[in-house]
Parts: sequence; structure tokens; C-alpha cells
Amino acid sequence: MGVTPLPYGTWPSPIDARTAASHDGRPEYAAYVGAELWWTAPRPAEGGRRALVRRRADGTEETVLPLPWNVRNRVIEYGGAPWAARPGPDGPLLVFSHHGDQRLYAVEPDAPDAAPRPLTPLSTVGEGLRWCDPVLVPAGDEVWCVLEEFTGEGPSDVRRVLAAVPLDGSAAEDRTAIRALSDDSHRFVTGPRLSPDGDRAVWLAWDHPRMPWDGTELKIAEIGPDGVLGPARTLIGGPREAVAQAEWAPDGSLLAATERGDWWNLHRVDPESGAAVNLCPRDEEFGGPLWKIGLRWFAPLAGGLVAVIHGEGTTALGVLDPATGGLVDTAGDWTEWAPSLGSDGTRVVGIAASPRSGYEIVELDTGTGHARVVAARHEDAVDPAYYPPAEARTFTGPGGREVHAHLYPPHHPEATGPEGTAPPYVVWAHGGPTGHAPLVLDLEIAYFTSRGIGVAEVNYGGSVRHGRAYRERLREQWGVVDVEDCAAVARALADEGLADRARLAIRGGSAGGWTTAASLTATDLYACGTILYPILDLAGWAEGETHDFESQYLESLVGPLAEVPERYAERSPAQHPEDITAPFLILQGLDDPICPPRQCERFLDRISGRGVPHAYVTFEGESHGFRRVDTLIRVLEAELSLYAQTFGFPAAEVPHLELRP
Repeated sequence: MGVTPLPYGTWPSPIDARTAASHDGRPEYAAYVGAELWWTAPRPAEGGRRALVRRRADGTEETVLPLPWNVRNRVIEYGGAPWAARPGPDGPLLVFSHHGDQRLYAVEPDAPDAAPRPLTPLSTVGEGLRWCDPVLVPAGDEVWCVLEEFTGEGPSDVRRVLAAVPLDGSAAEDRTAIRALSDDSHRFVTGPRLSPDGDRAVWLAWDHPRMPWDGTELKIAEIGPDGVLGPARTLIGGPREAVAQAEWAPDGSLLAATERGDWWNLHRVDPESGAAVNLCPRDEEFGGPLWKIGLRWFAPLAGGLVAVIHGEGTTALGVLDPATGGLVDTAGDWTEWAPSLGSDGTRVVGIAASPRSGYEIVELDTGTGHARVVAARHEDAVDPAYYPPAEARTFTGPGGREVHAHLYPPHHPEATGPEGTAPPYVVWAHGGPTGHAPLVLDLEIAYFTSRGIGVAEVNYGGSVRHGRAYRERLREQWGVVDVEDCAAVARALADEGLADRARLAIRGGSAGGWTTAASLTATDLYACGTILYPILDLAGWAEGETHDFESQYLESLVGPLAEVPERYAERSPAQHPEDITAPFLILQGLDDPICPPRQCERFLDRISGRGVPHAYVTFEGESHGFRRVDTLIRVLEAELSLYAQTFGFPAAEVPHLELRP
């Protein structure tokens, strides 16, 4: 069959919005429970809940908890490790956090008539009590975890401590049964990691205005015979050293992924003196930003070896020998490993994806070196001939600086664009902004590329995976460097003839929504933009319109508000509606505590009546990032309709998006 020239945007595609939406999300928090493998899985068609799934020793899989159980929590709003389990003679004991009420529950799923029972109480103060990163104390009757407790009605009226919760359920009715393991001298803490002999615990802590990638402290305390933690002391870390993860090895040595120079590397830390030795000095990342509590980039193994995720740009799974510094990578086509490593000592489980496959659960047998997919196996929803080829590129930004990006050009096995014409392109700005766009298969991207619209994901200055210096280009430059870097990629694509200069667009969510709106304000490069759950008014966001975790993030991204208030006004799209002339679409969850709807509403009040075509689509029950299949369908179809109207091609397959002046 030949290739037919067709206008860009009109290519017939088997990847409809429902297909893309149904494959949204990825597995998380994989770990071994005895001989079994457990993880949480997305369920877009079940109200967007996270289900807990187990793979038994014989390879059969089953969902551990039926609807409506949602194994997720809202600690620091982005959540943290939501479950822990241990095997027993009569089956495993599971402790998990339920998103519906944020309580901890326990259940023996193999017991007859098993039903989760609450371990923690409800609170009517503010957002109540939240729990994450649980650790079942070996042979004990408690679970140790992070407690996030709201002490008032404001988003920053909150404290976080390590807490011990009895497994007998007594604390569900009697709050005094919960023991505080640490004081609240630090604003943020991660869950404890107990030494193999049970004598010591370590955890991470940090305070405002630092974010965890700016600087954290590795704390250690002795565990008394009564289970009480002694005084905590700091081993390593500080204002300019970000410890991302710490774990005890089976031999009792302490390991930490920490950023002592320009890169997160793996270190052995003396638990007495705090002396740290870099086990594999490389200009690569062996850690990353702690956006969720309990992320794991490495896992100690029996015999002294360590499984590690590492890389610059893309990542690989390898096994490190600390004695020699030797590192052997796992064979396979995967280019992205999520920070969710688990191990039972000889086996390693990870979650990985590639440009031709979505995230799947991979097991490495360290004895044989063989890696194989064991669960959540990628299955092509459509003919892979419709997937776009992926290319990692480095562009030149202002001042000659490097700008990293991933290109996904229009691709179709039976269609091509009209001869002599270049396709429309959409620049995607990732969230964070201290994050990155991975080089993996994404059916939302393929939804556009299979119709003849290219996508360029830009890892602008400020992104991770390229060292501290690249990440800190955004310090006090948010709304400048990110905007310039996205524009540099868009202009280069047009200059190279890969994109139609008149049909460039930009889109992004959260921090990427900010970059999108700021780009539409600062430049006339783009014909339109799609803005998802954005920040639009910096001063409002800094003065109580967001949650506690990021409430002082702008101190580093923009500068202290008290010292540079004019900078907040100069860069905020909400303060400059007269500078926006391109059509735009805003998509917003009405239950978003991170980027609340009032940010959008203020912005829209100021731009209304100025003759700029725009649409505002909201979703009840959705928060920061969309999870429900119907929402995801509406988002993709509305975005395609915006491009069709702006770029001038028909899109009868999707509902028409009404753009109002």
C-alpha cells in the first residue's frame, strides 16, 4: 500500500482519545512480599483510583483490594509510598493508606472474609491526618511511618513527624495510642529505615525555604529496647547537599544517594562519624528530586552488591560492586527507569519504559544477569507502525547554552504531508519545573503525531538528569530561561524546515502550564497554547494559594517576594493579559490544592473581552493531574479541536471546542 499525501492534522489514526486515555499512568511502588511481587496500578476507568496488585509465586495476578479502595495518599499533596506488607504463616499482612479518607488500614487479604480495618483516627482539623512511607517493624506490633497532621485551617498549618501506629487498631478510636518517634523540629521528613540489627533508624529531613533537591539532612538515632528513638543527629547533608535516599545494606553498612558535587552519586556513609565515600564517581545521576516520599533509586543486595538506576538524560539499571566501583548494566531496550526499585536480596524489581513500550515491571535475576518483563507487560494498543520515532536532540539556546529535547515527528504508515510543506509542531513543557520529560512511548503524544502534528518535549534549563549546574540555571530565572529554551527549540525546528513557523504551538501542565502562559505573554512565536492546571499569578501563589510543600518554592525560582516584588509582577501572565494575542485553552481540575482554580479565574477575568479566542474547561472531582478516563478523553479532544481551528484543518471526529473572545 502506498503513502498518500494528506493535510497535516487530518491523517486517519487508530489512536483515538479513549485508547490514549485508557493507557494513562504507570505502575508504582513495586516490592517483594516473600515470594510474591506487589505494586500499585492505575485504573483510569475506575474513577482514577490506584489499585494494589499482587503476582503470586505461580505467576497468577490478582487485585488485592476491590473498589472503592484507592491505595494512595496526599502527604505533601504529591503523596508517598502508600503500602507495606510482610509474609506470615497464614498469608501476608498489609498496611496501606486509603485516598478516600487518608487513614491507615490493615488487612490479611488471604484470610476468610478479609476486610480492611482502620488503624488511625479521623481528624476534623484542616485537611486532617495523612500517612505515608510505612515500615512494618520486624516481629513487632507497630507500623512506623510519616504522619502529616494539620493543626489549623490554612494549607501551611501542618506538622510532620515520624510516628508509631499500633497494629491492633486501638489508635483508630484513641489518638493517644499513636507514639511520636521524632520531634517536629524539621518541616519535612521521610519514613524511617531500620538497620538490620534493629538498633538504629535513619531518615531524611529538611526545612523551608529549601526544596529537597536544594538540601536535606540524613538523620540517625538509636532505637532503645522500648522502641523509643534516642536523640537524632545529622550524618551528612545540609543547605547545599541534597540526600535523595538512604538505605541499610544487609551487612549493616549505610548507603546514601547524595549530591556532594554536581551529580547525585552513591556513597557509603559511616554511621558514627558521617564520613562519606563515593562508591562510583561519575558525571551521572544516581538519584533525583524527591517529589514523593519514599522514592528509591538504589536497592542493596545480598553479598554487598547494589542495584542502581543511573544515567545522564536517559537511565539504565545496573549492578554496582562497591568494592571495585565496577558497574554492569542490564541488557534491554529500556531508556527510562522509574525511581521505584525493590529487592529481596537476589532479585531486583523495577519499572521501565522505552520509546517503543510503555512502563512495565521488569525483574532482574542478579545470579544470572537476566532481566525479563514479569508484569504489566506492554501490549500494543494499535499497530506500532503508528508510533512516532523518538530522537534525543541538543539545541543551542541564548548565549550558546545547551538545551535538551526529545523530538517526536509526525508519523503514519500510509500518510504523509503535502509535498514541500512542513508540519505543525507543539512544544511540550514538562511540570516541576525541577523535573524532566522521559524518552518513552506516550500514547498521548502518538495521538497527535499519528494525525500529522509533531511534538517536541523540551528539557529546558532547570530540568534534572543533566547535573546541578543545568538544574540551577532556573534559579531566580523561572519565566525567563524556561521560556527562552522552549522558544529556541521551536525556532530551530522552523529554521531546519522540520516545522511550519506559522503553525507552532506550546502546551504544558502545572509548572509547564506556567511556562506555556508565560511564553504566550513574552513572545508571538506560537499560534496557540494549551494550559493545564497552571500557575498564573506568582504573588498569589506565594501568599497562600498553594500547599505547604511548595509554598516557598518561588524563593529559589523567582527570588524572595519581599525583596523583588516587581519581579513577581513582571513575570506573571495574570498581570499582563494585554500581552496575550494567541488563542488558548485552559484545562483545570476544580479540586486542585496545588494550582487552585482561582488562579485561572483571576486571569480569565482580566483577559475577558479583549478579543483573544479562548476556552476554559473545568473538571469536578479532578485534582492536580487528571486521572479519570472521561476527563482524559475530553482533554485530548479539546486540545485537538484548538489546533484544528488555529492551524486550519478539519477535525470532525472530536467535539467542537467553543472559543470565546
